[in-house]
Amino acid sequence: MAGTNPYIESPDTNLPQNPYKIQFLPEDVTILVDPAQLKEVVAGLAGSILDIAEKNGIEIDHSCGGVCACSTCHVIVRQGENSCNEATEDEEDMLELAPGLHPNSRLACQCVPDGTQDLIVEIPGWNRNLVKEVH
Repeated sequence: MAGTNPYIESPDTNLPQNPYKIQFLPEDVTILVDPAQLKEVVAGLAGSILDIAEKNGIEIDHSCGGVCACSTCHVIVRQGENSCNEATEDEEDMLELAPGLHPNSRLACQCVPDGTQDLIVEIPGWNRNLVKEVH
């Protein structure tokens, strides 16, 4: 599910104009992000870390569907944080509910890189869903 939460402030985001890379830890999977593929949103904000992860088979739990109404998509941006939009007060309020906070913790559904730097993103151990439903 993707979309916006009408009860919170919309973050200011700039979608990338050029390709860039996101490395997801601890899986050590690197994704080349093509800005042309960010138009259709799967989860979270357009171009968000959550949306990019979901489109590339990287599982990040997001109980609220990616609308900044929980803290389950908490990630740690280890490198490239300066290329991401600033966290809103609403995102910071939700982050306070997440375990294991770091100075560069973000909600993957709200964190939108502008493509000016490559990113390294760590998915905390408690957030990795090791069970998959098979249809």
